[in-house]
Parts: sequence; C-alpha cells; structure tokens
Amino acid sequence: MTDLASTRPSGLPQPREYRGINWIGVRTLYLREVRRFWKVGAQTVAAPVVTTLLYMMVFVVALQGARPPLHGTPFGEFVAPGLIMMAILNNAFANASSSLIQAKIMGTATDFLTPPLSPFELAVGFSLGAATRGLLVGAATALCVLPFARLGLSNLLAVVYFGAIASLLMGLIGVVAGLWSEKFDHLAAVQNFIVMPMTFLSGTFYLVENLPEPFATISHWNPMFYLIDGFRAGFIGHAEGSLAIGVVVSLALTVVMAWVCWTLFRTGWRLKS
Repeated sequence: MTDLASTRPSGLPQPREYRGINWIGVRTLYLREVRRFWKVGAQTVAAPVVTTLLYMMVFVVALQGARPPLHGTPFGEFVAPGLIMMAILNNAFANASSSLIQAKIMGTATDFLTPPLSPFELAVGFSLGAATRGLLVGAATALCVLPFARLGLSNLLAVVYFGAIASLLMGLIGVVAGLWSEKFDHLAAVQNFIVMPMTFLSGTFYLVENLPEPFATISHWNPMFYLIDGFRAGFIGHAEGSLAIGVVVSLALTVVMAWVCWTLFRTGWRLKS
C-alpha cells in the first residue's frame, strides 16, 4: 500500500502532528474564553461585584444591629465569604454556558471543532476559562466587601482549595448546560431553577443547623453547602459541616463532571448535529 504522506508534493505544508496534549490549542482556546469575557468586563466583572455590594448593604448596613453574631462571628463577616463564593459559582457557570450556547446559535462552533483539539482539550479550555472568570470576580468582590466586613484569614489552604475547586466545578457544569441547551430559554431555566436555588439554599445567609428538619438534613445533601461552608471556614475558622467531607464531595463531583464533559465532546452531542 502506498504511503499517502510520501505522495504529497514536497512543497506543500505538512499537517502538524500532536503527541500527547495539544498545549498550543488548549492555551489558544483558554485565551479566547478569557478575552471573550474581558472584552465586556463592565458586564461580566463589574456588574456581579455591584450586585454583591447591594446584598452587603441590605444585610449588613440596613440590618446593622438587628442580626446577632453567629457562633461569635459578626453577621457581616459571616455573610461576606458566602457572597464571594456565590459570585464565583454564578460567574464560572455563566461563562462556559453562555460561550457554548452562543457558539451553537450563531454557528461559530466550528471555530473550536475544526482545530486539532481532543474532547479532553476542549473540556480543559472551556472549564479553565470559566474558572478564571469566577476567581477574578471573586477576588474583585472580596476587595470591595472589605469596607463592610473585616475578613480575617484562618485557613489559607481552605480558601484557595474551595475557591479553585468551586470555580472549576461550576465551569464544568456550565459546559454541560451549554451543550444541553438549544436556546437561551433553556439556559435561563437551568440558572433560575437549579443553580440559583442551590446557591441561595446552602447556608449563605444563615446557619443550616438552625433549620427545622428535614430541611437541615436536606441542606447537607446540597454540594453547594460544602463549597460555601469550607470557603467560609477559611476566613472565620468555624465550619458547620466536615471539611474532609467537603473536600471529598467537591473533588468527586469535579471528576464526574469532567468525565461527563469529555463524553459529551467526544460524541458531539447537540454540538455537531
């Protein structure tokens, strides 16, 4: 059998072969995702920070003195880490999901399907881009809430781990939501009926242990509870749940969602049809 490569004219450029991971492609896709949200930074970064500051003004300034300390922690210092984590979760999800649904609707999905990118590399590029937006918004939010709450730092490792794993996990979930959605209404339904309730009902503004049963037990089955609880514990030094369980649950969910994203990209489900 004739070798096809040997039949090509020597003057024509040969296709590049990638052994292992196509780092150039992953880096390009990642930078594309970062530049996409950074180009409209007033909408993707500044707006979520303003929303968080409004929450802080309502719960801390307007209700100052009306809410007692929680486990000895002033209410403002208790709420602030939860609001920062909410900003991380919502923006990481929004970045990946909106990027994919826009590509599908506008017919620009070929921009990342045509290059030599494997399903794994696609999942990495989109999820890391989403995680970057989530962490960037979280950092900006943390700086802006400092005048309202004096945040300490009890466990830096917990803050870094839960912040990073939460942004990555929600980026992967955003990828799945973007691939599943066929129009913006579908994506809005996921955001309004799944993501938002899970983040609000995870102990952001209250102690889960004060809830009546069965709601206290149900809250411990909410993975967002462990993300927010672990992140908050890094600041105030107290956790309602177990940090070890939080680490295991968050890591396991991230691995599962990474596998789901890889499978969906490999099959081209609702992307190549």
